[in-house]
Amino acid sequence: MQRYSLRTLSPRGRWIAAAVVLALVLAAAAVIGLAGRSGDGGTPGGAGPQSSGAQSEAPKSFSRPEGASQFRPSYHLTPAKEWMNDPQRPFLLDGVWHYYYLYNADHPEGNGTEWFHVTSTDLVHWKDEGVAIGKFKNGLGDIETGSAVVDQDNTAGFGKGAVVAVLTQQDKGVQRQSLFYSTDKGYTFKAADGNPVMENPGAQHWRDPKIIRDEARGQWVMALAEGEKIGLYSSKDLKDWHYVSGFERKGLGILECPDLFQLDLDGDPAKRTWVLAASANGTAEGRTTGVAYWTGTFDGTTFTPADDKHQWLDAGSDFYAAVTWDDPRLPENERMASRHAIGWMNNWTYARQLPTTDWQGGADSIVRDIRLKAVQGRPTLVSTPTPALSALDGEAKTAGSRALTREGAGELPAPAGGAYRLDVTLERAPGDDGIEALLKLGSGGADYATVGYNFEPGTAWVSRAAVVPGAEALGPLFTDRRSAQSPPRNGIVELSIWVDYSSVEVFVNGGEQTLTSVVLPRSGQPAVSAATAGGKLTLKSFKYTPLATVLTAR
Repeated sequence: MQRYSLRTLSPRGRWIAAAVVLALVLAAAAVIGLAGRSGDGGTPGGAGPQSSGAQSEAPKSFSRPEGASQFRPSYHLTPAKEWMNDPQRPFLLDGVWHYYYLYNADHPEGNGTEWFHVTSTDLVHWKDEGVAIGKFKNGLGDIETGSAVVDQDNTAGFGKGAVVAVLTQQDKGVQRQSLFYSTDKGYTFKAADGNPVMENPGAQHWRDPKIIRDEARGQWVMALAEGEKIGLYSSKDLKDWHYVSGFERKGLGILECPDLFQLDLDGDPAKRTWVLAASANGTAEGRTTGVAYWTGTFDGTTFTPADDKHQWLDAGSDFYAAVTWDDPRLPENERMASRHAIGWMNNWTYARQLPTTDWQGGADSIVRDIRLKAVQGRPTLVSTPTPALSALDGEAKTAGSRALTREGAGELPAPAGGAYRLDVTLERAPGDDGIEALLKLGSGGADYATVGYNFEPGTAWVSRAAVVPGAEALGPLFTDRRSAQSPPRNGIVELSIWVDYSSVEVFVNGGEQTLTSVVLPRSGQPAVSAATAGGKLTLKSFKYTPLATVLTAR
């Protein structure tokens, strides 16, 4: 939904009136939906219904289409023009993932968001389907964040298997929850009679309903963002909702985009654990906005955290409004062992000032798989790129083990384009006297980002340079260093760095920490270099893999 400035956290309604921006139609991240593959987010055992042999066998292209602008990503989802923001949790029907995001086709002059629809069979390649729920149609305002579910048992009365979306509409600064339904598998929606289904009780912040099915108790459960509290509600029919409890947390600003789900700790069904998450403001902790979460128990009415202290799903500057979902085709043990996640790669402090010319609002992250793992004795969400992304891999080039010094590491494979992955293993071997390793990413003769690791505190970090004209206007938040602690294992740390023209996503030690950043490189030849801040370390392995484009011509 429309947000607040990181520093002022002014009410969303006033922010909207002042900004008249927020959200747009992915009018053509239009990409061919390739055949799904077993175990990678595609249809198990074969292609999805929108796949074809000709598509799945098409040669990979490592060049963006003619006319792609300087910052247009190659394999991340973006709109063709105007504005995008919050992801809406995908669902699966007949082997096809249906995903929506907030979009404003009238940006920057006109206000209001709506749900733009894309589909995929592998969560890598996306096909545009157009606006599914349009704004300003029913007198209750625009179409903001919510969630869609497949009503398999016809609890709402729109038919077995109908898609039901409950979402926030905002009119004159008042936020209400409305219901829309689809009987054509999520391609078009109708407003239900009697909207809003939840009238605002007088709250300033009352939005972003996230709905899950609680099969054990035969009910639907909603998590709703209510200022510094997450309200929990239950319903039998998705229309009549009853408040059952609240989860309140101070010091994290205005909470948004909540999520509630279960995962098996370390894959053990006997350790099935509930997770409550919300997008939050970490300024008081020296962070920026991101996704905070707690692990604990849920009894159908109340979430009880195992630890009052929250954790963060990503330590970078640009991972917000994330949604998670599971794959209903998997057996229960696999379904509860991991789930997918996607976030909005942007930050409300500078979201409206990024120097992209043909679209605004940033991009979506790659789809990640998250698991709940005991890390240093604490249940922790661990993120890894979904395996389907391996379909983009080109021919890798490697460099063998070598000394890493202030002067560098000798010749390393050079990127041929702006979309690639680096898999790097660093070691502080016996006799090494270095402390900090630096991996510099450059383009056009200037470094635009540095990925670093300091062995003494066991901290990975990312810093960015405002190297393109006008980028200095983004302010100090853009160039501040963002860090995350992940100690080395027997003196070794592993980094997987996903680069895509205007973004860098770093996965540390198998995803125990992640750092996601928008970047603004100069146009020109990309480059990568490695060195230490002083002394010697060991570059144990280095692999460069070019990544194919999933863009179509624009």
